[in-house]
Amino acid sequence: MTSPIPNLFKVPELKEKLLFTLLCLVIYRVGAHIATPGVNVDALADFMQTQGQGTLFQLYDLFAGGGFSRATIFALGIMPYISASIVFQLAGPVFPIVEKMQRDEEGKKRLTQWTRYLTVVLCVFQAYGFAMFTEQLPGAVAGPGWAFRMTTVLTLTTGGVFVMWLGEQITERGIGNGMSLLIFFSIVERFLPEMLNTVEALRSGTLGFPKLLLVLGMMVLVVAGTVAVTVAARRIPIQIPRKVMGRGRIREGQKTFIPLRINSAGVMPIIFAQSLIIVPGTVATFSGVDWLRGFAEYFNTDSVWYIVTSAVLIVFFAYFYTSIIFNPVDLAENLKKQGGFIPGVKPGAPTADYIDDVLSRITLPGALFLTFVALLPIVVSNQLNMPFGFGGTALLIVVGVALDTVQQVQQHLLLRQYDGFMKGGGPGGGTSRVRFRR
Repeated sequence: MTSPIPNLFKVPELKEKLLFTLLCLVIYRVGAHIATPGVNVDALADFMQTQGQGTLFQLYDLFAGGGFSRATIFALGIMPYISASIVFQLAGPVFPIVEKMQRDEEGKKRLTQWTRYLTVVLCVFQAYGFAMFTEQLPGAVAGPGWAFRMTTVLTLTTGGVFVMWLGEQITERGIGNGMSLLIFFSIVERFLPEMLNTVEALRSGTLGFPKLLLVLGMMVLVVAGTVAVTVAARRIPIQIPRKVMGRGRIREGQKTFIPLRINSAGVMPIIFAQSLIIVPGTVATFSGVDWLRGFAEYFNTDSVWYIVTSAVLIVFFAYFYTSIIFNPVDLAENLKKQGGFIPGVKPGAPTADYIDDVLSRITLPGALFLTFVALLPIVVSNQLNMPFGFGGTALLIVVGVALDTVQQVQQHLLLRQYDGFMKGGGPGGGTSRVRFRR
């Protein structure tokens, strides 16, 4: 199969989508370097380097592309919108009305609008929390007070809503997957500073070349394994029998399959686990209580308790999130309505039980791999004292978004080829005419 890269800018529609996407990403990265008025960026950066490690702020800063630690106008990033989307996604199994709206086209549009409203509300609360947080840091704010807080709320809320709008524009007018692409480029932007730190460590002698080669080899193997697990799926065969549609029309029987991904939950189990496990460190940082600080020591990244607790939480959330986003009962009902069935399995409840059993069995290796990817960089960093890290969360996001983007581009190229074939009339180049008889 020939590479699609040389044809990317030969297709006018795809060229416009790519250029529009790049323009939106450039605007996003430019805004991620414009500081919020009234904040001392150096004081905030010093806090993040000294006391912000292992707290919720470090995790938030990862998805904001460093905008949080630099106190930029896009400090909130895309996280308010992601949080609002997760809220409505988790509300489906709890509230029947939300679950019904998720299945209906008009209901999906209403949920999208509600997600935007909730994003604005979250931006306001998070922006106010950011203002209160920076006022507590020594020398971070020149003129604390209500004027600074209202200015910060207005600035960060506007920035958060604008980032949401950029992501939606990329999804509608660009190559798609806009929200994920914003997070993708926020993470990728850190690669260059990490490379410069590595080169400086090699020059100073604090990092040996054999150690670097060992870690790079491990990174290649982990990335290859991540790609393999991301695209791996268990195919359940489906048989759709022959059916008479009426007026002599006959629908021929079909053989297809249901692809159940080994890692259906994606990166969410790691995010949920990290969000919980770093709560003690965040509370201890601002409370100043001695026993809380002692308790938070058990959850440092160099502690065995951190490794064990993270592993248990990741496996738990892998099953929990998979059960929320995948409903075997609905899938079995849809198959039954279409007349399809799994060979050797009765339609209805037995089909749902069979799919649920298969999903439970394949989720375990996916959860174990997520645990491995999330904890291996921490163990390597602790043992080898590396000047850079390749976190599991960032790695899974980068690999997943890259694969989805490549798939989107290939679909555009494939549709273009089919369109050209239909207009050109096939290999002969003549215009084909098809006459339909009543």
